[in-house]
Amino acid sequence: MTKKIQTPLTREKVRELKAGDSCLISGVIYTARDAAHGRLCAALERGEDLPVDLREQTVFYAGPTPPPPGKPTGAIGPTTSVRMDAYTPQLLAYGVNALIGKGGRTQPVLAALQQQDAVYFAAIGGCAAYMAACVESCDVVAYEDLGTESIKRLRVRDMPLTVAVDCHGGNAYTDGMNAYADMMDGQKG
Repeated sequence: MTKKIQTPLTREKVRELKAGDSCLISGVIYTARDAAHGRLCAALERGEDLPVDLREQTVFYAGPTPPPPGKPTGAIGPTTSVRMDAYTPQLLAYGVNALIGKGGRTQPVLAALQQQDAVYFAAIGGCAAYMAACVESCDVVAYEDLGTESIKRLRVRDMPLTVAVDCHGGNAYTDGMNAYADMMDGQKG
């Protein structure tokens, strides 16, 4: 069963999500990649306010391409999440409560997701054109000088995602590998 969820996600909604859940997310999400993460964390370390309040918000590791005529954005696919792992625990402690990207996460991020009651969604790599069709609006809200890597506020409708890591320690990546290993062991016997 696919869960329809609306942003901003409350902590209660985050706690209801389980690794492996299929979701359609609608509402406002923010894009941010490596360079923006570096600036955000540097500002937090200096005790400065962030240029956009990301508390209880969803951050999508993506840099949308320029829009074709009549569209809010061009292709928008997930960036490999581990590239943001050096920054992620700090942003989760600040109050970000949902992340979207692709691929596994390091142990410090897995621990921070549990500590902060946050969730990590996996988006399908290679489906950037399809993901763009879910975007209703796209506005630069910070670090415009970074171009495609600037922070953008997206309004999305029914963007397909899978809960990769939940706040309870569930991990679809490791669960999937373990299930496959069990299946292979069963075929050997």
